Amino acid sequence: MNTRHQLLQKKSNLLSGKLATELKTITLMTGIYCQTHHQDLNCTGCQSLISHAEKKLDRCVYGQDKPACKDCPIHCYKPIYREQTKVIMKYAGPKMLFKHPILTIIHLMKGRKKFPNKIPVGLSNQQKRKNIK
Repeated sequence: MNTRHQLLQKKSNLLSGKLATELKTITLMTGIYCQTHHQDLNCTGCQSLISHAEKKLDRCVYGQDKPACKDCPIHCYKPIYREQTKVIMKYAGPKMLFKHPILTIIHLMKGRKKFPNKIPVGLSNQQKRKNIK
């Protein structure tokens, strides 16, 4: 298996359901960007962004029903990763429609979802794992 498939086939041990789909989307978008700009799909910068995204998705207070991050009132990504994600999405977003149309539509629909007025408590994957123990 080449490095492209290793990067794109990364499975999360923490995430499932909609959050796993979101991680898959950011992983694929990062792969599209990285393939063009870095020529090394295993570059540490892109790998660290994907790891950071996985950690933040796991800890998201909105849990499985989270809306898109770009309009979130809680900016949990570190500023450097937030900017890197914006650049990647601006570049890879239009290309995703042709390469992964279903994930693109799911992502666009998520962007239309409104955030609740009150921040929920105990919905994050991390919190649910703590409550099980």
